[in-house]
Amino acid sequence: MDEPAPQLRTLRAKVEYMIEETFPGERVSGRFFAERVRERGGSLSHSYFSNILAGKVTHPSEEILKALGLGFGVDWRFFKEESEVVDDVVAGLHFLARRRTGEVVGAAARGATDGLSPELLEFALSLLTEARDKAPAGPTDQHADRTPDQAPAIPDRADG
Repeated sequence: MDEPAPQLRTLRAKVEYMIEETFPGERVSGRFFAERVRERGGSLSHSYFSNILAGKVTHPSEEILKALGLGFGVDWRFFKEESEVVDDVVAGLHFLARRRTGEVVGAAARGATDGLSPELLEFALSLLTEARDKAPAGPTDQHADRTPDQAPAIPDRADG
């Protein structure tokens, strides 16, 4: 039977979890981890890593989160607060929706995909619903009532 997923709400809990998963049964020093990050092209001081483990650091910079990701070999966003990740996802979904309706044109795709799985689509829709429910009343997008065929025309730069 599968164990329930751990509740990893703090940076310290996430780092401790990753130590247990990445180095089971080993004691990981700040120096060891800082050297590992350096070998992988990042930068993190051993004392800063120790302060994360002591719970003294709760809101590090994005660069520190990226260094943690390098050291553990995981996507750095794992270490972000859940609300920040949700905000990123919602913003990305809003961008994709505007791109699909033609409000945003000319942005290069970062990767091909066959679409979202039903589970991911359901999750994404729940995030959008939650964001919409938290948003202030009234339209926030001046083009929100337009259908895709009513999207504003983007002038061709050659005409200009």
